[in-house]
Amino acid sequence: MSKVVRQIGFDEGAYVAREKEDVVVGNEIIRHRLSSRVIHWSVGVSFFACLVTGLPVWTPVFAWMGDLVGGLSVCRVIHPFIGLLFAAASLAMAVQWWGEMKMTKEERGWVGPKLLEYLRDAANHDKIGKYNGGQKVYFYTSKLSALGLLVSGVVLWFPTSFPQLLRVFAILLHDVTFILFAVSLVFHVYLAAVAEPGTLNSMTRGTVSKAWARIHHPKWYRELMGLEK
Repeated sequence: MSKVVRQIGFDEGAYVAREKEDVVVGNEIIRHRLSSRVIHWSVGVSFFACLVTGLPVWTPVFAWMGDLVGGLSVCRVIHPFIGLLFAAASLAMAVQWWGEMKMTKEERGWVGPKLLEYLRDAANHDKIGKYNGGQKVYFYTSKLSALGLLVSGVVLWFPTSFPQLLRVFAILLHDVTFILFAVSLVFHVYLAAVAEPGTLNSMTRGTVSKAWARIHHPKWYRELMGLEK
């Protein structure tokens, strides 16, 4: 990149982050390329739309949300289709990130009380790669949740095609799953926006600072900097 281009304010990091990730650009590291960010935000936005259209159907307490999209009858019609968009975005995320989310033997220990360390941002240690065990657990549970919402949603969409017992189970599964997913999403946003300053930038511009990578994902930092033996 020429000196002249840098002086006119060209954002090299954001430019490179359109197609690449896991590369160092100046004082920044590209963490997520554009396609990853688009998929990530598609999952989040579509789930939020599912909440806005689904909660009024679930209980009258949230009837005011239905007014935002044209009323309860409109919610009943569009909610299943938005749910399909959420499922498709979740599938795209699973396909794109599956290889990076394989858990090592050590990371399997995150399934349990240690997961609370992730929520408290107290789990940083020398062996954390691009994603820590808590993030990987969240990845797998969120994809299972998406599958549960899809399967139960299909049953609720076409109730006369399924036996009563299955419909009752689908209602329970749909309710419990969306509540747990919504609560976990709050923690996910909290970690990105509050607990770990600089994380949100990786999902907007696609970049993080070298200091952020060194503190939160030291093994990943060393690999990219050529320091890992």
